[in-house]
Amino acid sequence: MISFENDYNVGACPEILKRLEETNFDKTTGYGGDPYCEAARAKIRKAVGNPDADVWFLVGGTQTNMTVIAGMLKLHEGVIAANSGHISLDESGAIEYTGHKVIEFPEHDGKLKAVEVEKYLEGFFADPWHEHQVIPGMVYISWPTEFGTLYSKAELKELRDLCDKYSLTLFVDGARLGYGLASDAADVTLPELAELCDVFYIGGTKVGALFGEAVVFTKGNTPVYFKNIIKKHGGLLAKGRLLGIQFDTLFTDNLYMKISRHAMEMAYKMREIFLSKGYEMYIDSPTNQQFFIVTDEQAERIGKKVAFSNWAALDDGRKAIRFVASWATNEEDLRVLEETI
Repeated sequence: MISFENDYNVGACPEILKRLEETNFDKTTGYGGDPYCEAARAKIRKAVGNPDADVWFLVGGTQTNMTVIAGMLKLHEGVIAANSGHISLDESGAIEYTGHKVIEFPEHDGKLKAVEVEKYLEGFFADPWHEHQVIPGMVYISWPTEFGTLYSKAELKELRDLCDKYSLTLFVDGARLGYGLASDAADVTLPELAELCDVFYIGGTKVGALFGEAVVFTKGNTPVYFKNIIKKHGGLLAKGRLLGIQFDTLFTDNLYMKISRHAMEMAYKMREIFLSKGYEMYIDSPTNQQFFIVTDEQAERIGKKVAFSNWAALDDGRKAIRFVASWATNEEDLRVLEETI
């Protein structure tokens, strides 16, 4: 069975496994205070173009989202997100579990529209009874989005200006950040993204690592006692050096971008395979997630040899399905896929 179900269905890239084996018997302190984490932090600061950026390593995406949001919001505040956002749908209510409401807005190809958010905020703060409601304190977006789409630099600037106007934090979920940066459609660089937001994270779990995410605070705005907050939310790894080694490797010799670009090349070839066979696209995604429209019969036939994700039921009886390329996707995978469809 060939799998295009997600971008975390294999282990780690060989370079990371080699480094983990080489350093296996090194004795270091725990919880991220080791030399490998320090080396990774230095390389990430250089990559984001901010020597003062504060970098932390957490074990996974859900722990990262809930920790950052809970750490940066005040007790009375909530977080604005698209109704298709990961914190809205796929994190088991983790954000609400921390005591912070997710304030949902309609998605537009997976994205928030700044004009809609601003209209809401204007009305919210003009209401004399707004103190009886959850106060917006943050805007959360994914880059790429859950639909594989990208905010343009102009769209990010609109959200940045909006957050500045209303004193909101802009948090970018970068679980698939590498695939966004490596996309042909990206018009923003990593340093530009870092400058436009208040905090973001660099996804490792879906981009070559066994597990782990690197949180980057860009404005000297790290919450006080953040390590305590991480531990309280289940995101602190005692063997923190395992995270440091992985990110140190990913940010050596541009490996993070090399493997991300490979995934994009595989995704674009995948798209051409489907289009050449007459399939319709459901969403025009410029990143590693590709969405196609099929009949039930086609889905059943493809599913006998190739794993994918069911995405949406359509009004005409057909369905949208998702295929995901990753750093580990190869030409043989695509050959089997082409034969199958």
